[in-house]
Formats: sequence, C-alpha cells, structure tokens
Amino acid sequence: MWRKAAAGAALALTMSGCSPEAPPTPPAAPAAPAAPAAPASTTSAASTAAPTATATSAPAVAWQVGARPLPRRPDGFGEVEPTPPELVNRALPTKDVLPPPAGSAYASTISAVPADVLARSTWQPACPVKAADLRYLTMSFWGFDGRAHTGEMLVNATAATGITKVFGQLFAARFPLEELRVTSPAELTAPPTGDGNSTSAFVCRPARGQTTWSAHAYGLAVDVNPFCNPYTQGDLVLPELASAYVGRSRERPGMVLAGDATVRAFAAIGWSWGGNWRSPTDRMHFTATGH
Repeated sequence: MWRKAAAGAALALTMSGCSPEAPPTPPAAPAAPAAPAAPASTTSAASTAAPTATATSAPAVAWQVGARPLPRRPDGFGEVEPTPPELVNRALPTKDVLPPPAGSAYASTISAVPADVLARSTWQPACPVKAADLRYLTMSFWGFDGRAHTGEMLVNATAATGITKVFGQLFAARFPLEELRVTSPAELTAPPTGDGNSTSAFVCRPARGQTTWSAHAYGLAVDVNPFCNPYTQGDLVLPELASAYVGRSRERPGMVLAGDATVRAFAAIGWSWGGNWRSPTDRMHFTATGH
C-alpha cells in the first residue's frame, strides 16, 4: 500500500515486482480520510470466522513512520541503513482508515470505485486500466495491535472476488497487517524514508526504468507488509531500513515464508510469489501476471 519515483533508477525489469517500480518507501500514512459511504456491495462475506480477539490496549508508539527522509543513492533510492532497534521486531499499531468491523467474523465488500476514492488514488486517464475496470474492496484484517480493522484496496475487476477470498483466509489465520489502504498520489513523489509497511495493490506507474506498465498499474499485483517482506537485489534493500527482515530463519509476525498460508492462499487463485525469484527477490509481491 512506499511507491514513489526515484529519478535515475534503472532496474531492468519489465512488468516487474513492486519495489523497483515504486521507489522509494512512502511517508507516514496520510491522515485517515472521512469514511466513504458504504458502497453498494456486489459481494459481501461474513462467513469466515476467526477466534475472538483478546482485548488489548493500544501499544505506545515508539516510531513515527515517514519522519526522517533518507539521503539518496546514485540510483535514486534511499541509502540502505541498519534497521532501527524499534523496528527489528516490528509491531506498530494500525491507524484506522475505515470503521473497524463489528465482532470477529471476516467481512468484505466489492463495489465500483466511489468518485472520492478514485480522486485520492493514483488513477489518471493515462493509466492502462479504465476506472470502470477497477473495483473498490473493503476487507477485515488483524493488526499487529491484536485488533480487528477494516482496510481498503483497489484491484482489477477480474481479481476482486479472488482477493477477498485470500484476505478472508489471512484473517482466519490471524495473519497481521499494519496497514491496508489505497495509495495516494503524494506517495509517488515523496522522499524515501525506508520504513513504509502498507499492504496495497493498484498503483498507476510504469515499471522502473521501463516504458511498460507494472502489474500494479493494472491492479493485478498485491504487496503484503513490505517492511516485513523486503525486496532485495544486490546491495539494494527496499524498504531501505528493513535489512533485519532479509534473513528468514527467525520468523516474526507479518512475514511471508515459502509454502506458508499466505503463499498458498494466493496460489489458490493462480497468483505467484516474488519471494521465489532469485534476482531480484521480492518477498512482499504477489502477482497475477508472473511479473
């Protein structure tokens, strides 16, 4: 959901994984917009029940996402720095974009994209997908704070039903997400801060260094917890402060691992995982196109 332009970055990817398409990492999530009117749902599901959440108090926020821009590398990305101690075992609370769900059952909706949501997204007439061919999803998810939240996402209409099923399985497994929201235009040009962790799908931008559009620009790719599942190629780590999550031997909440429930859920709808790629390795990236 850290997708910004970094002039001069030229990674040879065509329809590639999210990170090189959208460097550097985004600033703090924008102030929560007024909740849009409940969309006229074409799909609504509340049948995937999860165990009742244990009431927890919101943890103290020890890190402000997006507060410190990073110096830029010659390739336009931010300088890769050691992971700050506060983020080595990342568990930041979620800022609600939409009202949280009632109860502990998974709920989702699929609708045409409301005008106000389209206006705050990265869609523009030059995008390779028509606005009418996108769908606006709302989906329940568990935060790292142990609370149930409602997130939002723009995806291609052909993928909408499958994606709601995937996130229903993640909810049932209590797989935590820090943020689930629509990417804003300001995030595309924001300076790199290396600490973004928003799960998102549609972002209208070409693949980095290419004239072709990315899979995200069609609404056919999803990035899951980018900080917990970083992109790597050579000495580049994206987000730039996520080096502590490059090694996968020590499992922490929010990580995607080979063969786990997240990989299996996306595979069930025919999507592949960038964590299986050798170079680059895009651990956050799931795609319907293979790129």
